[in-house]
Amino acid sequence: MERKPLEVESTDHQQPSSALYDGSVPAVDSVEEEVKETKVVYRGWKVMPFIIGNETFEKLGIIGTLSNLLVYLTAVFNMKSITAATIINAFSGTINFGTFLAAFLCDTYFGRYKTLTVAVIACFLGSLVILLTAAVPQLHPTPCGTALSCVGPSGGQIAFLLLGLGFLVVGAGGIRPCNLAFGADQFNPKSESGKRGIDSFFNWYFFTFTFAQILSLTLIVYIQSNVSWTIGLTIPVVLMFLACVIFFAGDKLYVKIKASGSPLASIAQVIAVAIKKRGLKPTKQPWLNLYNYYPPKYANSKLKYTDQFRFLDKAAILAPEDKLEADGKPADPWKLCTMQQVEEVKCIVRVLPIWFAASIYYLTITQQMTYPVFQALQSDRRLGSRGFVIPAATYVVFLMTGMTVFIIFYDRVLVPTLRRITGIDTGITLLQRIGTGIFFAFVSLIVSGFVEERRRTLALTKPTLGMAPRKGEISSMSAMWLIPQLALAGIAEAFGAIGQMEFYYKQFPENMRSFAGSIFYVGGGVSSYLGSFLIATVHRTTQNSAGGNWLAEDLNKGRLDYFYFMIAGILAVNFAYFLVISRWYRYKGSDDEVTTCETNGDAIKQQEKNNV
Repeated sequence: MERKPLEVESTDHQQPSSALYDGSVPAVDSVEEEVKETKVVYRGWKVMPFIIGNETFEKLGIIGTLSNLLVYLTAVFNMKSITAATIINAFSGTINFGTFLAAFLCDTYFGRYKTLTVAVIACFLGSLVILLTAAVPQLHPTPCGTALSCVGPSGGQIAFLLLGLGFLVVGAGGIRPCNLAFGADQFNPKSESGKRGIDSFFNWYFFTFTFAQILSLTLIVYIQSNVSWTIGLTIPVVLMFLACVIFFAGDKLYVKIKASGSPLASIAQVIAVAIKKRGLKPTKQPWLNLYNYYPPKYANSKLKYTDQFRFLDKAAILAPEDKLEADGKPADPWKLCTMQQVEEVKCIVRVLPIWFAASIYYLTITQQMTYPVFQALQSDRRLGSRGFVIPAATYVVFLMTGMTVFIIFYDRVLVPTLRRITGIDTGITLLQRIGTGIFFAFVSLIVSGFVEERRRTLALTKPTLGMAPRKGEISSMSAMWLIPQLALAGIAEAFGAIGQMEFYYKQFPENMRSFAGSIFYVGGGVSSYLGSFLIATVHRTTQNSAGGNWLAEDLNKGRLDYFYFMIAGILAVNFAYFLVISRWYRYKGSDDEVTTCETNGDAIKQQEKNNV
């Protein structure tokens, strides 16, 4: 007789326990014996060394390979700057928007663990291929300094380079939407310790991310540029190998949530059926009359009725011609949807206005990662009596440092303090956290404008001596005055970026959490394109104006401070828009999500009777 495994009772292993489930299951001798539904063993922080360890080494590997890639293409592959920049932009955009495809495949077919398995291996192979282009002379063109003429790369050399970049697109595109959600999957979302573990994990995830950026942009980049490209690219390969080893070491301990089919199909069905049934009129109490079938063993939490986007309710109106199967499931999901499906679509639609505001917010980070470098180039970067000059690109590290330090302060000091005041586990709500990030981003831009105004004035009146000007006079203002605006931008990220990721993770349906991770990066991509559009528009509009080009090559001849103030104005309008949208928003599963009528006891009883 066939033997079935005895399924395991749920245990919340957020606290240390000597009875930790070891992954083995006893068998029973009879298929007729009642077997309980499988429950998941959550190990919480016990499995975090594998998750965060993999994340740290993986980010060090990827960022260490990519952060200096623009210089690598021009210095080793003898590419022109415009060609190298075009490749980098296309590569970055492909990764950002490729997260959507990776999220679809993850949520529909493979699940997060299998997707991450392929992704971490692809990242290792990609970094290895890039290393080979530096280590093997035949895989890159002859250096310009040793050749009679400067020759660009051959077709084969370009193809091998693109192979490495292709592996990195697959790897980074798969890791970005899945890694954070996979880590959060290890905590029990129904227990208090699990909820707090998820909240804290989001903070530590970004801490490791910024730590990896700081280390990569300083130590690894220095080795690549000043010691050896081969040695500098070998370090990321070793780090990526360690990331793979750590990830697979925790294989038997992970919670692995399986894919539950295409969530996009369900969304399309709701929209299509709502359009088909647009002529039907819902009753005055739709929460009692909409067809509400909830599938057994369904991955998503059961949602209550909400009175927003009521035009979608028509998809769940049971018409006389609609047929049902024996178990109550609609016979044709393209003719009848359930109230659960409709509410899941409402969750997604509600998030989109918040996502739009968050994308506009990211304009600040986009600008603070670029123009402060130009400001530093025309500021006094000497440090100490010996005149050590800090590289201009290094100042961006202060943004990441500000974010890293504040994350620790926020998680260990601010959240416990606010928790006692507000009674909320996270200290403040997710939308309050995002809104605070937008506010700090606005302040960062205002400070940037005033600092640039001061730098320009001193450059025109009191230029510094002892530093050779590159594009214009060097201001006597110390470049250290750029730190406040960058630190404020880092604090904005600690609030805004982490708040966004946690918000998307918790507000999307459970079977779309990889999509939730992907839209964060897509928002960053949209912001980058919008920033490029604004720069091009301002440059084209002001270059022939009486006041001169705001974004001139020589910042002393431009008005970068005006540009900062303009972006600050956009962000101020965006902040007002965000406040309005936040008051309108209803959190998934919250008590204020339910209509007033639905809270009536008789209505609830009637709804239960109508449920299939």
